Amino acid sequence: MQLTIESLDGGSFRVRSEGDISLIDQIRANNPPFWIKSLYVVFGFQALLAWIVALPFMAITSRTVGLEPLVVLGMLLALFGIGFETVADWQLERFKRNPGNHGRVLDTGLWRHSRHPNYFGECCVWWGFGLVGLASGAWWSLASPALMTLLLLKVSGVKLLETDIGERRPDYARYVRETSAFVPAPRRVRARAA
Repeated sequence: MQLTIESLDGGSFRVRSEGDISLIDQIRANNPPFWIKSLYVVFGFQALLAWIVALPFMAITSRTVGLEPLVVLGMLLALFGIGFETVADWQLERFKRNPGNHGRVLDTGLWRHSRHPNYFGECCVWWGFGLVGLASGAWWSLASPALMTLLLLKVSGVKLLETDIGERRPDYARYVRETSAFVPAPRRVRARAA
């Protein structure tokens, strides 16, 4: 069985298998009664993830904190992340709107120093919220940014996007060699042919 991932509007995606039957349809067909299986395979798992992601907000609302240094640092990090992600998304949208860029790799602006600056910005937002939760005395609120970092790097972000992008954009291999995958860093200089 071959699975494909379709990109939908708004940055979401859908998994499809041969014959255009969705993964959910396959689970439904193989696991009657489906409603029982879906409670823990689909909805239960999503509920668990949502609960973990919400931990900093549970901590923040459980105790009033002032402008302690950790709160200020967390809010500054979250604001930085929002700005960084916004600029990265704006640069990418502008690049995509130009028909002359079809099949090319965006490697200017924030994209010159990170292959996924938008995900880096998102990660900063979640670590900022985690720090504010930590200032509330809830060390467990750091599970949320840790989970989001794992998802962005290994599951739905960097890893998912880079599985086949080299096939669609031949210059991507050079971009990978020269540019940090996630955390912005100076470009690596290619060895020049003599």
